[in-house]
Amino acid sequence: MMLTYQCFLAVLLLIYGSLFLSGIYYCLRVFWRVAARMLELELEQRINIKFLVKLGKSGNEISEMLVQVYGDNAMKNTAVYKRVKRFSEGRESATDKERSGWPATSRIEENIAKVHQTVHENCWLTVGA
Repeated sequence: MMLTYQCFLAVLLLIYGSLFLSGIYYCLRVFWRVAARMLELELEQRINIKFLVKLGKSGNEISEMLVQVYGDNAMKNTAVYKRVKRFSEGRESATDKERSGWPATSRIEENIAKVHQTVHENCWLTVGA
C-alpha cells in the first residue's frame, strides 16, 4: 500500500491534532487543580480569621499573621478586613452563601423588551434593502 501525500498530511494532522488536544487537556487539568487549591487556601484562611477574631486580634494583626503563614498566597488586606468585620458582627459560617448563575433581575421581560427595542431602533441593516 502506497502512502499518498494527502494521506500522509491527514495522518500528520491527526497526530498533531491529538497532541494539541492532549496539551489543552493537560493544561486544563493543571488549571483546575490550581484553582481548587486556591479555593482551599482561601477557606483555610477564612477559618483562621474567624479563630483570630474570637481571640480578639485586630485586622492588622490578622493580616500580618496570614502573610507570615501563607506568604504570597495570603489574602489581600481588604479581604481580610471584610472578613474580620463579618466575624466581629457575629457571623459563624466561613463559607459564602451558595449563588447560582445570573441574578434574577437580569432576565426579566421588561429588560428583554428594552433590548429588542434598542436593537430594532439602532439596526441600520434592513432585510431586503
